[in-house]
Amino acid sequence: MRKLIAIGMLFALTATPKLAAAAKNEKEADRLENAGTVMEEIMNIPDDIPQDLLDKAECVIVFPSVLKAAFIVGGSYGRGAMVCRSGEHFTGPWGAPSMMALEAGSVGFQLGGQATDFVLLVMNPRGAKAILSSKVKLGADMSAAAGPKGRDATAATDATMRAEILSYSRARGLFAGISLEGSTLRPDNDANEKLYGKKMTATEIIRQGAAPVPASGRKLVSLLEKKSPKNHSDPESLK
Repeated sequence: MRKLIAIGMLFALTATPKLAAAAKNEKEADRLENAGTVMEEIMNIPDDIPQDLLDKAECVIVFPSVLKAAFIVGGSYGRGAMVCRSGEHFTGPWGAPSMMALEAGSVGFQLGGQATDFVLLVMNPRGAKAILSSKVKLGADMSAAAGPKGRDATAATDATMRAEILSYSRARGLFAGISLEGSTLRPDNDANEKLYGKKMTATEIIRQGAAPVPASGRKLVSLLEKKSPKNHSDPESLK
């Protein structure tokens, strides 16, 4: 009997870390799947992200269900995923996602009490590479603007069109451009390790193709491939 109890205790001790790791992986997978659902819902509304802007974006970042409390309690942050076009000059198919973190800034006072989804378009290679390699502050390290919406971006201002990041929000069914200046973006490498099962940087995942698209990321990647299969940016701007 004692032998059976000892074996049971040994099994419990060895199984617990594995179960905890699986739970963490599931949490990141759920967040990534939710990012795909958010992007799908936004792309299906009549007054959505202008197609010509999406076609010129090198990367898309989605933060699903960010709560105001996340920015004011304990210095927490919103979490989501970044997907970029592959290839040296961002001209290939959309690749595997890297998990990202959005940290407190002026956005913390704009959200209200409800959950808010964010979608960010990264509009040039310099901006994409900067985000992948380190923490960047929007409005300081990178120019940012509220994104225009509608079928095309012809009414956008020059300042908007020069921005490196265009940002959008959706709360209570309302979709609009929003300024995220003062907030910071950074790769969430701890989340990447949980999602992919090994340590990898955001640059390795996105720029070096170090990981395949996980099952939880297929909805987001497939949607982007369907909605914007080709990069229509000026080729000279991609060098």
